[in-house]
Amino acid sequence: MQSAFILIVILVYFGVLMLISYLTSRKGSGNDTFFRANKSSKWYVVAVAMIGTSISGVTFVSVPGMVRNLDMTYMQMVFGFFFGYLVIAYVLLPLYYRLNLTTIYGYLDQRYGPKSYKTGAWFFLLSKIVGAAARLYLVAFILQTLVFDAWGVPFVVTVVGIILVIWLYSHKSGIKTIIWTDWLQTILFITALILIVWQIAIRLNLDFGGVVTTIANSPHSRIFVFDDWASTQNFFKQFFSGMFITIVMTGLDQDQMQKNLTIRTLKDAQKNVVSYGMAFAPINFLFLCLGVLLIAFAEQNGILLPEISDNIMPVIASEYLGQTVLGIFIVGIVAAAFSSADSALTALTTSFCVDILNMNPISQTKEQEQKDIRTRRIVHVGVSAAFVLIILLIKAIGSDSIITAIYKLASYTYGPLLGLYVFGLYSKVKPLDKWVPYVAIAAPVICFVIEIVMKQWYGYQVGYELLLMNGLLTGIGLWVIRSKFTR
Repeated sequence: MQSAFILIVILVYFGVLMLISYLTSRKGSGNDTFFRANKSSKWYVVAVAMIGTSISGVTFVSVPGMVRNLDMTYMQMVFGFFFGYLVIAYVLLPLYYRLNLTTIYGYLDQRYGPKSYKTGAWFFLLSKIVGAAARLYLVAFILQTLVFDAWGVPFVVTVVGIILVIWLYSHKSGIKTIIWTDWLQTILFITALILIVWQIAIRLNLDFGGVVTTIANSPHSRIFVFDDWASTQNFFKQFFSGMFITIVMTGLDQDQMQKNLTIRTLKDAQKNVVSYGMAFAPINFLFLCLGVLLIAFAEQNGILLPEISDNIMPVIASEYLGQTVLGIFIVGIVAAAFSSADSALTALTTSFCVDILNMNPISQTKEQEQKDIRTRRIVHVGVSAAFVLIILLIKAIGSDSIITAIYKLASYTYGPLLGLYVFGLYSKVKPLDKWVPYVAIAAPVICFVIEIVMKQWYGYQVGYELLLMNGLLTGIGLWVIRSKFTR
């Protein structure tokens, strides 16, 4: 009965997404629409959609779960997020708009040369497809457990079905459709989050004041860590890592920036970035409050929490909170997951077509446009297939906390991008383009060795500061391979 109820919820939800796809694709499905939404998006619509892109199904599950082991210290990183968004709005966006870019890695071509350009694009493709697949894996695993296991459906069929749904509503108009589906999905998952907090408060017999008191008095309400420099949760590590992770995972990420570049003017794009940047602190704080309330609910009812933190929220929602909360939870995680995955699928297709295949979003002839559209659709299918394969690989490997794994991966793969952009913006040195790919690969390899040495020899646990180290090593390498000519 429970699995049938969840499936009905998902089918209705899918129907709404297909309706949005139909409405947004009626006026065109060419490459300019797919890649740039014809430069006609409203900044306030994009601002809401961007929240959904950044807060995935992983956030919905992992952030409440991490409270058990890390308390509410994740907020230290969230505070750093906002300052990262200010850098994006007032440093990176003016550059992107001045160069009139379709993908942001076109800057690397103009600053360094074609090999640097391709290197940046490939680092994004690798980073994004693995990170997005990891986010989607968690939701696929939850749906498999709650619905499809009962019917004997293999996990691979579940994954293929999810990817197929996303492909169906995004393959025609791409980013133009995604902006509106993500707008809806953001509204839905925030509403779901608020309703779940409210339902748990009812079951704990708490009014608003009681909720505040319960959270404040919880041993898991700790936010700041100033006294332990070796800890990965130290405030300064978390704050600056949050700031730079935002710069690289949003400002240097085609997935995040593609929506911004559909806005006609720089001023409106800056309004968009600052607006949704301000929304992250209250939303993430509410997720952490939910984690505290889940632990309080488990203690009050003698519930043994699962060993894996990412399973705390799904287990309690599916087994102890009733059908209504379960339906709300499913809508919330599916909305959050789809809003992240559909955007990534579109951005990966865009980057591969434009950056790797050198496709012009506005083709010069009708024949060329039709050829480019066919190529784009083949790439879109290929990226979808890659998603399926990576999700199956992640399932085989496993991870206690997906969100921690994603940020660690970002420290390695986005570090070279951080170094390339900072070095390009704040120096006049011209590195030898042919050697840039080797520098970009060497930096994360050296960082991996440093991380192992620091842990085994000195007992120091390297955290997200690995990203800064990676970017610094990339910058040093670019200086070493400099030519005698300057910009």
